[in-house]
Amino acid sequence: MQSLFQILQYAKNYKGYITLNVVCNILMVFFNIVSIPMLIPFLQILLGQSIPPTQKPDFQWNIKTLTDLFYYQLGHIIEIFGKEKALIYVCGSLVFLFLLKNLFRYLALFFMTPLRTGIVRDIRQKLYEKTLSLPLSYFSDERKGDLISRISNDVMEVEWSILNVLETIVREPLLIIGAISMMVYISPVLTGFVLVLILITAIIIGGIGRTLKKESALTQRKMGDMMTVLDETLGSVRVIKGFNAEKYQTGKFRLENNMFRNAMTKALRRRDLSSPLTEFLGITTVCVLVWFGFKQVENGSLTPSSFIAFLYAFFTVIDPAKSFSSAYYHLQRGRAAIDRINGILDAEEIIKDSDAPLSISSFKDKIEYKNVSFYYRENDKMILKNINLTIKKGQIIALVGASGAGKSTIADLLPRFYDVTEGSILIDGVNIKDLKIKDLRALMGIVTQEAVLFNDTIYNNIVFGLEGVTEAAVIEAAKSANAHEFIVNTEGGYQTNIGDRGTKLSGGQRQRMTIARALLRNPEILILDEATSALDSESEKLVQEALTELMKNRTAIIIAHRLSTVQHADEIIVMKDGEIIERGTHNALIQQNGEYYKLVELQGLA
Repeated sequence: MQSLFQILQYAKNYKGYITLNVVCNILMVFFNIVSIPMLIPFLQILLGQSIPPTQKPDFQWNIKTLTDLFYYQLGHIIEIFGKEKALIYVCGSLVFLFLLKNLFRYLALFFMTPLRTGIVRDIRQKLYEKTLSLPLSYFSDERKGDLISRISNDVMEVEWSILNVLETIVREPLLIIGAISMMVYISPVLTGFVLVLILITAIIIGGIGRTLKKESALTQRKMGDMMTVLDETLGSVRVIKGFNAEKYQTGKFRLENNMFRNAMTKALRRRDLSSPLTEFLGITTVCVLVWFGFKQVENGSLTPSSFIAFLYAFFTVIDPAKSFSSAYYHLQRGRAAIDRINGILDAEEIIKDSDAPLSISSFKDKIEYKNVSFYYRENDKMILKNINLTIKKGQIIALVGASGAGKSTIADLLPRFYDVTEGSILIDGVNIKDLKIKDLRALMGIVTQEAVLFNDTIYNNIVFGLEGVTEAAVIEAAKSANAHEFIVNTEGGYQTNIGDRGTKLSGGQRQRMTIARALLRNPEILILDEATSALDSESEKLVQEALTELMKNRTAIIIAHRLSTVQHADEIIVMKDGEIIERGTHNALIQQNGEYYKLVELQGLA
C-alpha cells in the first residue's frame, strides 16, 4: 500500500474530482445494495408466499421499517390489483434502481479520468525536472536508454497498474461492505461461514501476488537494457553501417529482446494465473455455500426467497472481490515501476545552492583555483591533483595536454557541473559554492567540441533559454559568428527546422550556431572545449574567426587539441596526469624545450 500512498500524494491537486468520484461511487453502491432486498418480494410473489405486514408501520429511519413499508405497499397492490400488477411494480422498481446505479457508475469513471491522466502528467513532469536538476555524475553511472524507459514505460506501467485500479480500490470495498452488510442482515450465521472461506482464498492469492512484484521488477529492468541498446543503435547508425556491424548489433539487440521476452512471459503467466485461480476458488466457495445454505433452509433457519437473495448478495461480492484481487496483482507490478521511478526522484542532488546563497551579476577581478583536487568516486584515482591557477579578468588561458590529462575537468568544475573534492574555486574572492548556481552559470558561455543543438528552428536554437530577445540581436549574433550567410540561404531562413541534433547542417554550420548562441548571451567568462578539433580546415577557419570575435574583451578558458589555435593565449597551462607541469606563453614554453615543445613537434608546428 505504500506505493499507492506515494501516488496519492500527487492527487492533492485534484481534490474536486476525488470528491465527486467518491460521492458517485457511494450513490452507485447505495442503489446497488438497495436492489438486493427488492429480490425477496419478487421471489415471494413468484413462489406464492405471503407478503407481510398487513398494517402500515410507523415511519422510522431504519432498514426494518423501510422494508416493512415497502412490503405493506406491495401487499396493498396485490390486494387491489393482483399479483401480476405487483410483479410489474417490483420489476419497474428494480429497473429504476439499476438505471441509477449505472448512471452513477459512469459518472464515477467520468470524474476519475482527469484524475488519472493528471497524475501521470505530473509524475512525468516531475521526473523530467528532476532529471535536469541531477549532477553530471549521475548520468555517468546511469544508462540513457534505461532513464528513457523509466520516464516512458515505467510511468505508463504506473498508469495501467496502479491508477487503473484507483477506481477499483475506491468502489469495490464499498460494494463489498454494502453487500456483506446486507448478507449479515439476511443471515449472520451464513455470512460468518462465507467470510471464513473468503479469508482462505485471500491467503492463497496473496502468495502469488508477492512473487509477481519480483518478476515485474526484472521485466522492467530488461526493458531498460533493451532501450539502451536501441538508443545506442539510433545514435550510431553511421558507424554500424561503416563497419559492417549490422549483424553484430542485431545479435546484441536480439539477446536483450529475448531476455525481455522470457522475463515478460514469466510475469504474464503469473498474472494470468490470477483470474482462473480466483474463479476456481470462487466457484468452490459457492458450492460449499449452497450446501451449507440448503441445510439452513431445510432446518427452517432461512426461507428459500431469503436464501436466494443472500446468494445474489454473495454474487454481488464476488465481482468486486475478483476486481480487488486483480487490483492486488496490478499493484504488485506497479510497485516495481514505482521503485524504479523513485530511483530517479530520490537521487541525491549533490550540486545545489547553499542554505543562504549569494547573488552575483558580474565578474570583476579574477578566478582562482586553490589547491584543487578531484575524483569522480571514492576509491577512484585522482583526476586533478593540487591545482593552483589564477585567471585574471580579460585573460585568455589555454589548457593543453594529452587526452585524460584533466583539462575538461578543470573547466567543468567552474560552472559547478561537479564540485571539487579538495580545495576551492573562488570568483572575486568568493567560493563558488556560496554563490547561486543560476547566477554563477549566467556569467558563462560554453562552446563544446560537439555542437549540441535541438530539433527546432535555427532561431530557437540560437535564442535557447533566453527571454525578451529581439530578432535584430539574434541576426547580429549570427553575423558575428559567421553563420548569417548560410542561415539565410536555407529554405526557411531563421525559421528552418534543423532536424534531430542539427543533422540537416554541416559540422561547421552547427558549431557556428553554438557560437552565435554564446554571443547572444554576451557572457563575461567563456569556456571553449576543443571547439574546432572536429572540423575540416575551411570550417575551422570560419569557426576560428567567429571564436576570435566571441573572445573579444572576455575572460576565456580554452581547451585545445590543435595547438595552432592557442599560440596567442596570455598563458598556456600544460597538464599531465591531472597536474600542471608547465605554464607560460607559447614562446616561453618553446624555449623550455619540455612537454609543450614535444606536443608542438608532434603537430609539426615547431
